[in-house]
Amino acid sequence: MDRVMKLASQKAVVIFSLSSCCMCHTIKRLFCELGVNPAVYELDEDPRGREMEKALVKLLGRNPSVPVVFIGGKLVGSTDRIMALHLGGKLTPLLREAGALWL
Repeated sequence: MDRVMKLASQKAVVIFSLSSCCMCHTIKRLFCELGVNPAVYELDEDPRGREMEKALVKLLGRNPSVPVVFIGGKLVGSTDRIMALHLGGKLTPLLREAGALWL
């Protein structure tokens, strides 16, 4: 848990992902198109990925559906939450507040 929280707080936007997941790819692409350069941790490629996945389960209280996104060191959620924020016009202000966007 400590490792996940430490990683989540080191950059304005942090994504825990699986390299083969199409929804992970979609969310990573969305952030890039918005001009955000997120830190991405591919759980299936990291030697401590299983450990991080278990920590995410504890944080979420359920099996995480990747991607799991942190903005400003705070857990935001998965694809459905990110898309809801984006479509509702609330993602960009959240990213600005976290220092991930300057405009």
